[in-house]
Amino acid sequence: MLKWLVKLLKWGGLLKRGGDMKYVQPIRDIRKVEAIKHYLRIRNERDYVLFMIGINTGFRISDIRWLTVKDVKGTHIEIIEGKTKKLKKIKIRKTLRKALDDFIKGKQDYEYLFTGRSKKHTGIAGEPIDSSTAYKILSKAARDNGVEEIGTHSMRKTFGYHFYLKTKDIALLMELFNHSEQSITLRYIGIKQDSLDEAMDDFEL
Repeated sequence: MLKWLVKLLKWGGLLKRGGDMKYVQPIRDIRKVEAIKHYLRIRNERDYVLFMIGINTGFRISDIRWLTVKDVKGTHIEIIEGKTKKLKKIKIRKTLRKALDDFIKGKQDYEYLFTGRSKKHTGIAGEPIDSSTAYKILSKAARDNGVEEIGTHSMRKTFGYHFYLKTKDIALLMELFNHSEQSITLRYIGIKQDSLDEAMDDFEL
């Protein structure tokens, strides 16, 4: 029961550290994003591509880990979300396209992109990594680059945060994340916290 609760907190956007509950945050500093990309690229191509898809699509890790080679060969990545059962289709831009092309070279269409040693789901080699493995990959990369309050949702939140800063299109982001209110999306991607911090910069008693 306890292990299940810890997993729920991690994947749901909360982390437990020393008894405190902290919201998982987006990676706001683009220099940190680039540092993590570089860190992963020189250590493990699989982990680098996983991160690249996460921050460039906004997909949940639970959907990303089931992607196959065939799924990423076109101009878009198209998925049916496991959580909502809704269709999501995101265009692949240049940097992600190059990372994917290099990674899938020589692989068969049916192969999963992100495989590990586990056989617990299918009983055969080549099945997708689980969410806990993805969390470990991301959290180590983040810690080693001075980023805290991290979780697998941080990739999704990082996408949303920088998408909003660039486009200011909150309606489109709400649709992508299946949120019913702007305030939910703004809180989810950390913009409300930014606004509070900015207001506090000019406030002191």
